[in-house]
Amino acid sequence: MKKRFASLWFRHLKTDWMTVGQPQLKEIPFVLAISTHGKLIANACNALAEQEGVYPGLAIADAKAFLPSLKVVNERSELTEKLLHNIAHWCIRYTPLVAIDLPEGIILDISGCAHLWGGEESYLQHIVSRFKQHGYDVCVGIADTIGTAWAIARFGNGNAIVEGDKQFDAILDLPPQALRLEATVLQRLQSLGLKTIGSFARMPRTALRRRFGKDLVLRLDQAIGDEDEFIVSIKPIFPYEERLPCLEPIRTANGIELALQQLLNNICKRLTGEGKGVREAVLQCHRVDGKIEQISIGTNRATAHQQHLFQLFALKIPQIEPALGIELFILEIPKVEEADPVQENLWSHRIGLDNPVVTELLDRLKSRDPACEISRYLPAAHYWPERSMKIASSAQEVPTVDWQIDRPRPTRLLSTPEPIMVTAPIPDYPPLFFRYKGEVHTVKKADGPERIEREWWIDKGEHRDYYAVEDEKGRRFWLYRSGHYDDRSPNQWFLHGFFA
Repeated sequence: MKKRFASLWFRHLKTDWMTVGQPQLKEIPFVLAISTHGKLIANACNALAEQEGVYPGLAIADAKAFLPSLKVVNERSELTEKLLHNIAHWCIRYTPLVAIDLPEGIILDISGCAHLWGGEESYLQHIVSRFKQHGYDVCVGIADTIGTAWAIARFGNGNAIVEGDKQFDAILDLPPQALRLEATVLQRLQSLGLKTIGSFARMPRTALRRRFGKDLVLRLDQAIGDEDEFIVSIKPIFPYEERLPCLEPIRTANGIELALQQLLNNICKRLTGEGKGVREAVLQCHRVDGKIEQISIGTNRATAHQQHLFQLFALKIPQIEPALGIELFILEIPKVEEADPVQENLWSHRIGLDNPVVTELLDRLKSRDPACEISRYLPAAHYWPERSMKIASSAQEVPTVDWQIDRPRPTRLLSTPEPIMVTAPIPDYPPLFFRYKGEVHTVKKADGPERIEREWWIDKGEHRDYYAVEDEKGRRFWLYRSGHYDDRSPNQWFLHGFFA
């Protein structure tokens, strides 16, 4: 695909921003001032101030001398970077590749994007009109190279489009400043009477390099396309991303659902063809007012099941506030994994983790309540009960050891054993009674003791003698005594679990 770039130049970026926030400034000449070496200097001027002869770099005292009505506003630190950063994110609706071009510009890689607006002419007019609606004066240049687009936007005749492979002719009549050269190089060119790019563009490169340095040759070659130039986008580009611009702003939940269905259909077809599935997905909704609404989902296993992904998103669509309308939908897939197709056994009704119905149910539960934590446990190679299991990292993780089934183990194991008061007849006998949370339980049946030694290579302490007991109501508990019997230490007994 042939590269095409658009350069946006905001001639009055900071003063336009001030005017948007304070409309009364529209009719007043004003400047944004900074302090330099103990005196105030005009750093940015609005159009009315420029018409009266005020320009950036002029001392405020001098400006006030011939324009007493000039309003002076102290400039905020890092204002330019913050404004361009916000504008660049807003411009993502026009292309996924957007870069900041300090001090007053934005660069767009519009390759393959303009046709969505009916061509480059409509694309350019749409950008200009939208910024004008928001109160910003912008000049746009479109060309095959960043250098030519930049030059046309700043030194051309208003908003312009350079046809493919015509960038050399387009810059010949422009001043050398259009090549983004250093001040020392520009002074040298001016002293020699080289007032246009055409006056030196056809000179031998060796002569230009020797006389003016390699920077001039580099910038000239970048502008005409003999040297590559790239932009660094403010936002990472995901390999799996779908965009859907809207002819009319979408304001209803039904419209959002239809847009989401189309995006998922496109992305799932692509993922299925590549044998991959979604693990994380983000839906961004770019509103007419410039704000972005966003919802995201995650899955327990890679899936390209369109309806399942739609159901996960559908649970969160009420969180989206369309306001005046959504003009662009972007579906990003930050995380994908290999997705082996599961062959369903038609004559088997067994449900397991390999069955997509189970994992899809877990996904829906998690999406419905983000605070919901569903864990899968696997056996771990430890004697100590608290360490005999671990949380699986995924639904596909395979256990390395078997569950211990030769001895009774409770259905519910407390993470921290709770102390209990116990009445036992003689050492190594199961208790007759025990008190737990204020209730006295009479032991009718008991099994034990089962001695479990502490794992001395991990920590130190007493061994445990476990008993499985049943009270008068048929409730079954897992109790243990810590260490050997000691009538001087009554708090040796603990409740560690419950049987079903």
